[in-house]
Amino acid sequence: MPGRGGHPAHDRRARREPGGDGSRKRHGRHYTPPALAEFLAERTLAHVRPGAELSILDPACGDGELLLAVARVAAQRFPRTSLRLAGYDLDADAVRVARQRSAGSDGCRAAGGDEQAIGDLGAVHSGPGRRIAFEWRHGDFLRAADDLSAPAFDAVITNPPYVRTQQLGGETARMLSRRFGLSGRIDLTHPFVVTVPRLLRPGGVLGLLCANRFLSTKAGANLRSLLHAELPPVELYDLGDTRLFDAAVLPAVTIAVRAGAPHSCRFVTTYETGLEPTTAADLFEALMGRDASVVGHAGRRIAVEIGTLRTGGDPMAKPVRRSDARSRASEFTGTFDPAVPWQLSRPDTDAWLRRIGAATWRTFGQVAPIRVGIKTTADRVFISDRWAELAAPPEADLLRMLLTHNDIEPWRIDRAHDTRVLYPYDLSQDCRVPVDLDEFPCARAYLEQHRQMLSARDYLVGSGREWFEIWVPQRPRLWCLPKVVFPDISVTPRFALDRSGAVVNGDCYWISMADIGAERIAYLLMGVANSALGPNFYDAVCGNRLYAGRRRWITQYVTRLPVPDPDTVAARSLIELARALAEGEIEPDPGRLDECVAAAFGLRNGSAGLRPGGPP
Repeated sequence: MPGRGGHPAHDRRARREPGGDGSRKRHGRHYTPPALAEFLAERTLAHVRPGAELSILDPACGDGELLLAVARVAAQRFPRTSLRLAGYDLDADAVRVARQRSAGSDGCRAAGGDEQAIGDLGAVHSGPGRRIAFEWRHGDFLRAADDLSAPAFDAVITNPPYVRTQQLGGETARMLSRRFGLSGRIDLTHPFVVTVPRLLRPGGVLGLLCANRFLSTKAGANLRSLLHAELPPVELYDLGDTRLFDAAVLPAVTIAVRAGAPHSCRFVTTYETGLEPTTAADLFEALMGRDASVVGHAGRRIAVEIGTLRTGGDPMAKPVRRSDARSRASEFTGTFDPAVPWQLSRPDTDAWLRRIGAATWRTFGQVAPIRVGIKTTADRVFISDRWAELAAPPEADLLRMLLTHNDIEPWRIDRAHDTRVLYPYDLSQDCRVPVDLDEFPCARAYLEQHRQMLSARDYLVGSGREWFEIWVPQRPRLWCLPKVVFPDISVTPRFALDRSGAVVNGDCYWISMADIGAERIAYLLMGVANSALGPNFYDAVCGNRLYAGRRRWITQYVTRLPVPDPDTVAARSLIELARALAEGEIEPDPGRLDECVAAAFGLRNGSAGLRPGGPP
C-alpha cells in the first residue's frame, strides 16, 4: 500500500462543523483518514467468510469513508460477492455527504457497473455477478439498534464517537452505564461496541477504530472485558505515535471475531524513536511485516514492534506449559484480568520480565501508597505566584509552597517560581479539617470576592463541604514530612526527594516518607525509577504512552515498578549512590546508575541488561 501513510489527514468534519476543535471534542467527531480507512477495511475483510452477499454496518458512518473503503477493497478481494452496506449517523449533513459520495463518480468507479437510485437512502451499483447497495440513515444508532433484527450483519466496521465522561455529563454517563451494563468511567465508544455482538452473525467480524486508551486505562476495563468475552481480537494495532489524525487522537485498530475460539492475537505498536530507519517500507506496509522495524513517517521515525497480545496475568511470572488448545492460547494471552492493561508480548521481552520478576522484593505499590497531588477545581482562585502583588494577600500561614511538574528534575527540586496555594486546612490533622476563616480575615476577604464562583461547585457543596474548600486536599499532616515526588507526564522519569514541606499539585504524584518507613527505601525507589529500567519496564508492562515518547507516571502504573531486595550488597550500593544524587553530593551519572540497578536485580552485562532483549 505505497504512499498511504505519509502525512496526517485533514479532518473533513472540522471544516463543516461550527465551533471547530471545541465542538469536535464535545461530540467526539474525528473523521477517518482515507489511508487508515482502507487499512481498516482490508484487515476487517481479511477475516470475513464471504457468501453470495455480505452485509456490513457502520453505526457511526460520518461522511461514509469506511463503507466506501469497504466497497473498494471488496471489489478486489471478493469480485463476485454482492454487498449491502448500511450506515447510521446523527449528523444530517454528514449523511447527506455520504449519500452524495456513494452515488457520485467516485463510488461508481470503485464498485463498477451501472447506478440505480434507491429512494433517498443511497445507491445501487450493479456489475457482472454482483450488486452493491448503500443505505444511509440519519438517526441515533444506539436507539435504532434495538429495532434491528439480530444477527443481521457479517461485519461491523466503525470509528465511533469518542466523548469522555466529562464531556458527556454525569447524568448522560449514568444513563448509558445503566442501559448498557457498564461500570466506572465510560466514553461514548463503549455503548457502541456493546451493541455489536447481538448484531453480528456467528463468526462475524468487528473492525474497530477507537482511541488507544482502552488498552491501558482503568476506564478501558469495560471494553477489554467485552472484547475478551464476546469478541476475541485476532489483530490489534496501537497506532499511538503515528499522528494519522490532525486532532490529538491516539488511535488503535482492533479486528475481532464474534465468539471466536481462543487464539493468539497479533499485536503491533507504533511509537516515535531516535533510531534510524531500517526499511524503505511505508507505515502501513510495516504494520503488516513479519519483523519489527523502524520506518520514516511524516518526517519522523516510528518504531514498529510486533508480537502477540497479553490480556492479563503476571508478566514476570514463570509460564506454565499445557497441551490443550485453550491453554496454548493462554501462553500468548495470559489469564484474563480486566484491571490489567493489555500488553505486547514478545519472547525477548517476556524473558526479560521474568528475570526482573525473579529478583523483585516488592513493587512500589507494595512499599507505600502512591497519591496524586491536590486538585482545587478553581486554580485561578487558589494558586498563584503573584500573591505579594495583592493589596491584602491571604495570611502567610495559609499560603503554602506548591510543587508543580515544572519544579521537578530527576533527584532534586528546582523551583522556577514561588508558586503558592491558598490551602485552608489545619496542617496538624490527618484528614481534612478546614480552618476557621474568622481567624484569617485577609483570607476570608479574598475568598469572599470569589464566593459566587466557589459556591457554584455543586459537587463540592452538595457533599457537605465548606464553600471555600478545595476538591482534593489530600492528607494535610503529611505535607511537612519528606516525600518522593514526580510529575504525572514526562518522557523520562523524574523522581525527586522533597524536604521543603511543600504541597504537591495535581499534575504530580507523591509517596510520603511516613508510608515508606525508612529513608533508605525512598532512595532505592528513586534509584530504580530514575534508571533506564524505569521507562523500559513501563513500556513493557504499562504501555500508556503519549505523543513523542511521553509517559503517564500515575498510580496505576508506578505501583507496578519493581524493587530489588534492599539488604543485598548490590542494593546497598545502589541506595548509597541514590542518596548522594538526591542530596546533591555528586552530579548525575546515568551509566553508573544503570550499572548499580542492573547489579541489584542480578542482571549480568551491566546496563545492557536493563532493556528487553539485553543479555541475561
